[in-house]
Amino acid sequence: MPLDVARSRSMSFDPIIDDNDGVTDGRLTMSNTIVWTDIPVVDLDRAIQFYSAVFDTKLSKEDFGGISLAVLPHAGEGGVSGCLAQMEDNKPSQYGPLIYLSVDGRLEAASSLVEKNGGKVLAPKHPNGPYGFRAIIVDSEGNRVALHSQSDS
Repeated sequence: MPLDVARSRSMSFDPIIDDNDGVTDGRLTMSNTIVWTDIPVVDLDRAIQFYSAVFDTKLSKEDFGGISLAVLPHAGEGGVSGCLAQMEDNKPSQYGPLIYLSVDGRLEAASSLVEKNGGKVLAPKHPNGPYGFRAIIVDSEGNRVALHSQSDS
Protein backbone atom coordinates (compact mmCIF):
# COMPACT_ATOMS: atom_id res chain seq x y z
CA MET A 1 0.00 0.00 0.00
CA PRO A 2 1.41 3.43 -0.88
CA LEU A 3 2.44 5.71 1.94
CA ASP A 4 0.53 8.96 2.32
CA VAL A 5 0.96 11.57 4.92
CA ALA A 6 -2.23 11.03 6.92
CA ARG A 7 -4.84 13.59 6.03
CA SER A 8 -7.21 15.15 8.48
CA ARG A 9 -10.38 13.12 8.96
CA SER A 10 -12.22 15.96 10.67
CA MET A 11 -14.91 16.16 8.01
CA SER A 12 -17.42 13.46 7.19
CA PHE A 13 -17.36 13.85 3.42
CA ASP A 14 -15.00 12.95 0.64
CA PRO A 15 -13.57 16.23 -0.62
CA ILE A 16 -13.08 16.56 -4.33
CA ILE A 17 -10.82 18.76 -6.36
CA ASP A 18 -12.76 21.11 -8.63
CA ASP A 19 -11.93 20.54 -12.29
CA ASN A 20 -12.41 24.31 -12.80
CA ASP A 21 -15.72 23.92 -14.62
CA GLY A 22 -17.49 25.59 -11.67
CA VAL A 23 -19.70 22.56 -11.07
CA THR A 24 -19.23 20.51 -7.91
CA ASP A 25 -22.59 18.72 -7.85
CA GLY A 26 -23.29 20.02 -4.34
CA ARG A 27 -20.10 18.54 -2.92
CA LEU A 28 -17.53 20.63 -1.14
CA THR A 29 -14.45 21.42 -3.20
CA MET A 30 -11.12 21.57 -1.40
CA SER A 31 -7.50 20.68 -1.87
CA ASN A 32 -5.01 19.39 0.68
CA THR A 33 -3.68 21.98 3.09
CA ILE A 34 -0.45 20.06 3.54
CA VAL A 35 1.14 19.17 0.21
CA TRP A 36 4.70 18.16 1.12
CA THR A 37 6.97 17.74 4.11
CA ASP A 38 10.71 17.46 4.51
CA ILE A 39 11.59 15.14 7.39
CA PRO A 40 15.08 16.24 8.47
CA VAL A 41 17.74 13.59 8.95
CA VAL A 42 21.34 13.51 10.15
CA ASP A 43 22.25 10.14 8.59
CA LEU A 44 20.25 9.55 5.41
CA ASP A 45 21.30 5.90 5.02
CA ARG A 46 20.20 5.13 8.59
CA ALA A 47 16.89 6.98 8.06
CA ILE A 48 16.28 5.09 4.79
CA GLN A 49 16.84 1.80 6.62
CA PHE A 50 14.50 2.87 9.45
CA TYR A 51 11.62 4.03 7.23
CA SER A 52 12.04 1.16 4.75
CA ALA A 53 11.54 -1.25 7.67
CA VAL A 54 8.69 0.63 9.34
CA PHE A 55 6.75 1.16 6.11
CA ASP A 56 7.64 -2.21 4.57
CA THR A 57 8.79 -0.60 1.33
CA LYS A 58 12.16 0.17 -0.23
CA LEU A 59 13.25 3.80 -0.20
CA SER A 60 16.12 4.98 -2.38
CA LYS A 61 18.65 7.76 -1.99
CA GLU A 62 18.46 10.54 -4.58
CA ASP A 63 20.52 13.70 -5.06
CA PHE A 64 19.04 16.97 -6.33
CA GLY A 65 21.26 20.02 -6.60
CA GLY A 66 23.54 19.01 -3.75
CA ILE A 67 20.68 17.91 -1.47
CA SER A 68 20.51 14.22 -0.60
CA LEU A 69 17.03 12.86 0.01
CA ALA A 70 14.72 9.86 -0.22
CA VAL A 71 11.18 10.46 -1.48
CA LEU A 72 8.42 8.75 0.48
CA PRO A 73 6.04 6.67 -1.66
CA HIS A 74 2.74 8.32 -2.49
CA ALA A 75 -0.41 7.68 -4.48
CA GLY A 76 -0.51 9.18 -7.96
CA GLU A 77 -0.05 12.71 -9.19
CA GLY A 78 -0.92 15.36 -6.67
CA GLY A 79 -0.75 12.96 -3.73
CA VAL A 80 0.41 14.33 -0.41
CA SER A 81 3.85 13.09 0.50
CA GLY A 82 7.32 14.16 1.53
CA CYS A 83 10.91 13.11 1.78
CA LEU A 84 13.73 12.35 4.14
CA ALA A 85 16.12 15.26 3.62
CA GLN A 86 19.71 15.77 4.76
CA MET A 87 20.29 19.54 4.77
CA GLU A 88 22.44 21.85 6.86
CA ASP A 89 19.59 24.23 7.71
CA ASN A 90 17.02 21.60 8.78
CA LYS A 91 17.65 19.50 11.90
CA PRO A 92 15.64 16.66 13.48
CA SER A 93 13.49 17.61 16.49
CA GLN A 94 10.93 16.23 18.91
CA TYR A 95 9.30 19.66 19.14
CA GLY A 96 7.01 21.47 16.75
CA PRO A 97 4.32 20.14 14.41
CA LEU A 98 3.40 16.46 14.65
CA ILE A 99 3.37 14.81 11.23
CA TYR A 100 1.05 11.81 10.78
CA LEU A 101 2.38 9.11 8.45
CA SER A 102 0.00 6.44 7.19
CA VAL A 103 0.73 2.79 7.89
CA ASP A 104 -2.92 1.92 7.33
CA GLY A 105 -3.71 -1.64 8.39
CA ARG A 106 -0.12 -2.15 9.66
CA LEU A 107 0.06 -0.02 12.81
CA GLU A 108 1.02 -2.87 15.16
CA ALA A 109 3.54 -4.32 12.69
CA ALA A 110 5.10 -0.92 11.97
CA SER A 111 5.25 -0.01 15.67
CA SER A 112 6.99 -3.29 16.47
CA LEU A 113 9.79 -2.35 14.04
CA VAL A 114 10.51 1.09 15.47
CA GLU A 115 12.91 0.14 18.29
CA LYS A 116 14.51 -2.65 16.25
CA ASN A 117 15.55 0.02 13.75
CA GLY A 118 16.91 2.65 16.11
CA GLY A 119 13.73 4.53 17.05
CA LYS A 120 11.68 4.80 20.23
CA VAL A 121 7.95 4.37 20.90
CA LEU A 122 6.75 7.31 23.02
CA ALA A 123 3.07 6.29 23.07
CA PRO A 124 1.97 2.87 21.84
CA LYS A 125 -1.10 2.36 19.66
CA HIS A 126 -4.13 4.23 20.99
CA PRO A 127 -7.42 5.58 19.60
CA ASN A 128 -7.34 9.00 18.00
CA GLY A 129 -10.99 9.84 18.67
CA PRO A 130 -13.18 8.90 15.71
CA TYR A 131 -10.21 9.36 13.34
CA GLY A 132 -8.54 5.98 13.70
CA PHE A 133 -5.51 4.96 15.72
CA ARG A 134 -2.00 6.26 16.19
CA ALA A 135 1.31 5.55 17.86
CA ILE A 136 3.70 8.39 18.66
CA ILE A 137 7.33 7.54 17.95
CA VAL A 138 10.77 9.08 17.68
CA ASP A 139 12.46 7.97 14.45
CA SER A 140 16.09 6.96 14.04
CA GLU A 141 17.06 10.62 13.51
CA GLY A 142 15.29 12.11 16.56
CA ASN A 143 12.06 13.33 14.91
CA ARG A 144 8.77 12.87 16.77
CA VAL A 145 6.14 11.58 14.32
CA ALA A 146 2.80 9.78 14.53
CA LEU A 147 2.14 6.49 12.77
CA HIS A 148 -1.56 6.44 11.78
CA SER A 149 -4.08 3.80 10.73
CA GLN A 150 -7.83 3.92 10.22
CA SER A 151 -8.04 0.33 11.56
CA ASP A 152 -6.69 -0.94 14.86
CA SER A 153 -4.44 -3.61 13.33
